[in-house]
Amino acid sequence: MTQKARKILVTSALPYANGPIHIGHMVEYIQTDIWVRFQKMRGHQCLYVCADDAHGTPIMLRARKEGIEPEALIARVAEEHKADFADFNVGFDNYHSTHSDENRHYASLIYQRNKDQGNISNRTITQAYDPVEEMFLPDRFIKGECPKCGAQDQYGDNCEVCGASYSPNELKNPVSAVSGATPVDRDSEHYFFKLGNFETMLKEWTRGGHLQHEVANKLGEWFEAGLHEWDISRDAPYFGFEIPDHPGKFFYVWLDAPIGYMASFKNLCDKTPGLAFDDFWGKDASTELYHFIGKDIIYFHALFWPAMLHGADFRTPTAVFSHGFLTVDGQKMSKSRGTFIKARTYLDTLNPEYLRYYFAAKLGSGIEDIDLNLEDFLARVNSDLVGKVVNIASRCSGFIKKRFDGKLADQLDNQPLFDNFVSAGQQIAACYENREFSKAVREIMALADKANQYIDEKKPWVIAKEEGRAQELHAVCTMGLNLFRLLIGFLRPILPATAEKSEAFLQIQPLAWNDLQKPLLNHEIAAFKPLMTRIENSQIEAIVAASKEDLEKQEAISAKSQGALASDPISDIIEYPDFAKVDLRIVKIIKAQHVEGAEKLLQLTLDLDGETRNVFAGIKSAYTPEELEGKLTVMVANLAPRKMRFGVSEGMVLAAGPGGKELFILTPDSGAAPGMRVK
Repeated sequence: MTQKARKILVTSALPYANGPIHIGHMVEYIQTDIWVRFQKMRGHQCLYVCADDAHGTPIMLRARKEGIEPEALIARVAEEHKADFADFNVGFDNYHSTHSDENRHYASLIYQRNKDQGNISNRTITQAYDPVEEMFLPDRFIKGECPKCGAQDQYGDNCEVCGASYSPNELKNPVSAVSGATPVDRDSEHYFFKLGNFETMLKEWTRGGHLQHEVANKLGEWFEAGLHEWDISRDAPYFGFEIPDHPGKFFYVWLDAPIGYMASFKNLCDKTPGLAFDDFWGKDASTELYHFIGKDIIYFHALFWPAMLHGADFRTPTAVFSHGFLTVDGQKMSKSRGTFIKARTYLDTLNPEYLRYYFAAKLGSGIEDIDLNLEDFLARVNSDLVGKVVNIASRCSGFIKKRFDGKLADQLDNQPLFDNFVSAGQQIAACYENREFSKAVREIMALADKANQYIDEKKPWVIAKEEGRAQELHAVCTMGLNLFRLLIGFLRPILPATAEKSEAFLQIQPLAWNDLQKPLLNHEIAAFKPLMTRIENSQIEAIVAASKEDLEKQEAISAKSQGALASDPISDIIEYPDFAKVDLRIVKIIKAQHVEGAEKLLQLTLDLDGETRNVFAGIKSAYTPEELEGKLTVMVANLAPRKMRFGVSEGMVLAAGPGGKELFILTPDSGAAPGMRVK
């Protein structure tokens, strides 16, 4: 069903230009990118903008430490950020910087309009001052005990334990995070945003369907505590924009950071004919505006930001979507454990679409944390993407290419099954729209199981060997590839690069959601090339090893320098690391036949995730070839090829029993697929 075209502007929170992107950050950008790509597939005008958050004391101090100007630092980090996002297939329509002319313009404009409306005040305050560094300390550079809950080692503006927001002078037992000195009090004139002026407006807005229910409930607690004025100024030295007509006073980074959304969009408008800024940011704009953020910055985005916009006669967001944090193997990301993984460290080893898929399989519409379990990550990607989805194309494409000159049949073998897949698209679309990505993935993988079941039941490898069944083979394989096309279409927002490769293989235009309703028939396809490879344990181990702190590496070097342990005596027992090298994989027996001149051997042709292996197995006493064909079993996949009198054996299938007729090959549980690793 065709939807009315929508005009949508989407943003993610701005990454701070003080360091690299890590996989915890990527949760948000992947979540946002999936939603945006879905909207574009539906035919809507959906624009995705972002920028580097490039101001503040941390950037100033880091640049000073490196002996460079802040502008040089943020330019370098911006290039690193953009490269990481591009390689993770995050498709920004524009990526800009808060250190820009556009941002200076809108920060000054929003400030001045709110000042004219009586929403800005100024007064002299007592502020923490570092006597060693001779500078006023920003909130984030003072640490101490939370005045609300007593949690230690909290920043000077908000508590990461209870979520309270407060002034730095309320912090208990404060210390400077710059020098470690105890701050002293000094007076300074500051400028404040009167958040309390917007209490009625904010109560209506926060309960007007613009936030998740749990977020709106949390904001209710802050309303009860009272809305305090917000300090929006900072003293020199500071890297940022000077407040107009107030020399030596700068906009606090949290004032101009969200305005960076507007600045990036204005930069895009200036480069795009026909794209008007006021159509998306004007007070009466009828377009949609969505912000994706982490739950740690809700206070700024759900109170200060809509109030600032309203006070300056700009529109407020349609919705602010918050998400939880990322844990790895059930714990907070850790440098010492090697689970604080930079985006580039991951990219150096693995396909980015694996992580996009895994995050999608975990993400819902709420603010719950999600966990990256590395063992589950490997198993799920190998099973779902390689073993189920990609495997469909590899199983059917060869027959089309070899037997039918690469051309699909003019009819499907099972139209009702195809229609069932198409109708499932409505539920999948609803899941995407509501950011219930994990539900969408479950629906898609249930369809993938149906597709594989269809192929298993039809057995095209058997049909291909029988006379007079060419037309049936053609229709079955055409059906399989059409089901694959639907699955790839449904997964396109999550796996854009894999979808592009699949579209090149199928020789079709980029898939739009409405294209999926019509089958691909009487159409020539290209030769199939592997779309994905399996994740190996060694790759996960390499990422973890590369992510560990230098200190841990030094400790290892120190321990090694003390001398090696004495060798263990030779024994028949093998150590676990040696056993772990054995690569056990699920395979499908696509052909079995007697071996002429061999009393105990059967020759098996095995499908290992699209790769064909020839294996000679001593199981003739227990099985006939007909009993084996189409069965799943387990093989040692990394055994060196062995030259035998009857040919080369490229592995070993596993069997158990006393022998003779009481010999049984290992058969996996239902749900297994060729290529899956046995752990």
